[in-house]
Amino acid sequence: MKTIDLRSDTVTRPTPAMRAAMLDAAVGDDVYGEDPTVNALQERLAGELGFEDALFVPSGTQSNLLAVMSHCERGDEYLVGMAAHTYKFEGGGAAVLGSIQPQPIVQAEDGSLPLDRVAAAIKPVDPHFARTRLLALENTWHGHVLALDYLAAAHAFAREHGLGIHLDGARIFNAAIATGVSARAIAQHFDTVSVCLSKGLGAPVGSVLVGSAPLIAKARRWRKVLGGGWRQAGMLAAAGLYALDHHVARLADDHRRAAHLAGCLREIAGLNLLGQYTNMVFVEVPPERLQALDSYLHTQGIRISVGYMPTLRLVTHLDVDDADIERVVQAFRGFFARG
Repeated sequence: MKTIDLRSDTVTRPTPAMRAAMLDAAVGDDVYGEDPTVNALQERLAGELGFEDALFVPSGTQSNLLAVMSHCERGDEYLVGMAAHTYKFEGGGAAVLGSIQPQPIVQAEDGSLPLDRVAAAIKPVDPHFARTRLLALENTWHGHVLALDYLAAAHAFAREHGLGIHLDGARIFNAAIATGVSARAIAQHFDTVSVCLSKGLGAPVGSVLVGSAPLIAKARRWRKVLGGGWRQAGMLAAAGLYALDHHVARLADDHRRAAHLAGCLREIAGLNLLGQYTNMVFVEVPPERLQALDSYLHTQGIRISVGYMPTLRLVTHLDVDDADIERVVQAFRGFFARG
């Protein structure tokens, strides 16, 4: 029986066609800038998103860290959502490795940072305070898509206050598909953008940081300092190029399947649907039944994350098809029918 893994869109595996592209990739030493496939990936994303340069790195966590360390110096601070991935789920890297202070701000329900709260958090120019240098946003956030007019306002705000502005755009293509605009239309409001290739796009590993040539030059040095220098990384870059060619438009299928799953779960007594946003469905299960649900779903070949978040998050992705969604729905119905 096929295992259906709804824990995250990070669990996807390379398709046979993607594996073939990886096998055929031209490679070289990327630390010397000589890997042609890495260079092609970097040029591709920089061009598509409207930036001068780009850097291929092992992970989204490193990509965001490199951005923060390139915008800020020791003793500076960045403004970030209290529940943002860059602040909450990346090990405190900016503080630990960059000596850069995060200033968390309570987010709105859609993941945006209310700009009046951001303004109140900016420190005075005074030796008592860390120097506020950067505003960091996330799109999508828990599946929520930030509105384009909000991004424009945040960009103008950052310019008015002399701040850099960074986007954790791990799922920027999900946001673009959901909004019906290009990823470039979203990215244009930022100085740097981190794009993850190993979530909805289905590559096995890697993220790309895009920005100006000077910022990417700083990020490239910090990547080496952090142990992130690649050698013959072209096989991994080839997977990213394949994903950009073949796996962007199909994100709409993930969103459609998540909407269908949410609609079916809404009808199950004992299960509280909290919402569905892009490829994520959030449900609330009575705490006393959560472990039993997890165990039951395991017997049905379905994996979920329990204990990681206060609510249950179900994520659709490349490896989940329409038949899988029906299996999941039937499994949830079967469990809650037992009373």
